[in-house]
Amino acid sequence: MNIIAKGSYGPYFGASHERFTHRMSMKRKSSSRPLDSFDRAILRIIQEDNKTPQRLIAQAVNLSPAAVQRRVTALEAAGVIAKNVAIVDPAALSLGITALVEVNLRDERAATVDAAKALFRDTPDVQQCYYVTGGISFVLVIISRDMRSYEVLTRSLFAENELVAGYRTLVALDRVKASTALVVD
Repeated sequence: MNIIAKGSYGPYFGASHERFTHRMSMKRKSSSRPLDSFDRAILRIIQEDNKTPQRLIAQAVNLSPAAVQRRVTALEAAGVIAKNVAIVDPAALSLGITALVEVNLRDERAATVDAAKALFRDTPDVQQCYYVTGGISFVLVIISRDMRSYEVLTRSLFAENELVAGYRTLVALDRVKASTALVVD
């Protein structure tokens, strides 16, 4: 059975997640069949709690446990289920600062963008990284122990980085919603 532990603070993605996601996108096999209603029902259940016993999933979707196992295995092989992880509560690790950071690069040349992507992907404090449109280059979600740790990180990632023209930080006051679940119609 695949394992996902749920935490009260939602997703906690690390650089290892980013490296894994990048590797998975390179390796992912395309599914030879579209997802049917059974696959979608299974996905809805395991997104909420991946420790749900297969016999309970089977009852909920009206399949045998063996059929559920085959489908889950097929979904993993096709890359639909990208990874099975434990979601850790940041507060349990005394990680008190969640910052959303808008980053402007000095230019948008491929070499500059690729170097920034590699830097952000390899920085453990960067939990999520998005290369975006709309006048900024990247939006990052950074989790730090405290403001002093965050300041040290910003100096190395942004202030003293020749790739970065500027950045703006938004510090989260409250994590209202943080979910890894996707809408499965």
